Amino acid sequence: MTKEHSGQPPGATAGGSGVFLSVVIPAYNEERRLPASFEQILRFLDGQSYRAEILVVENGSTDTTWDVANAAAERDPRIRVLREPIRGKGAAVRRGMLAAKGEYRFLCDADLSMPIEEVQNFLPPVLEHVDIAIGSREAEGAVRYEEPGIRHLMGRVFNTLVRVALVPEVQDTQCGFKCFRAEVANEIFGRVTRTGFSFDVESLVIANRFGYRIEQIPVHWHFDSDSRVRVIQDTLGTVFDVLVIWLKALRGVYDPDRSN
Repeated sequence: MTKEHSGQPPGATAGGSGVFLSVVIPAYNEERRLPASFEQILRFLDGQSYRAEILVVENGSTDTTWDVANAAAERDPRIRVLREPIRGKGAAVRRGMLAAKGEYRFLCDADLSMPIEEVQNFLPPVLEHVDIAIGSREAEGAVRYEEPGIRHLMGRVFNTLVRVALVPEVQDTQCGFKCFRAEVANEIFGRVTRTGFSFDVESLVIANRFGYRIEQIPVHWHFDSDSRVRVIQDTLGTVFDVLVIWLKALRGVYDPDRSN
């Protein structure tokens, strides 16, 4: 059974905050990419009627990411900056999702490999009655640009493993663009435990157990050779985490009647 939600138009409020959309950006060594990404996101938000925020979660960077993000926040009050001491994208995303104020909370990679304008496809009024909208590079209508064949192959092998073991209906768990309704984000990320890249899988397993409706949105995705993903090391670590998640799911750890 899925939980239905009556989608609200832009301008709706969340818990009195008045923020409709939170753009959550986990940031590790992103001093080079953040300025251009801020410019693109803010320019897009300038054209919208709703209130929004950009929430950057700095995550153990060894460069000037923290300073770059805070300088941007001083120039524009829509930007907030947090620091997550636990290393890993999952830890940073969890912190950002739980700290966000928006009625809708959109996870966004710092490289903007998906044009920010496509966020409208994840939100009302374009998309109604959905708890979670996830970007998909495999859904009909999606386009990948300049991705090396070996990266694509490794991704498909990994996704096959995930589909067989955990979430058979999801074609692409690892695309870095996902949108959650506020109460759904709070429920899911209050239970997510994986601190690395496997948080995507764990969050969707939890969503399935809670009966949330998930929509897969085709995206135009551009490969960035300056990716923070360490292909071999991170893939092996994520595969191990998938095994851990599978064992936890078998034990009913993600069931709604289990305390978080």
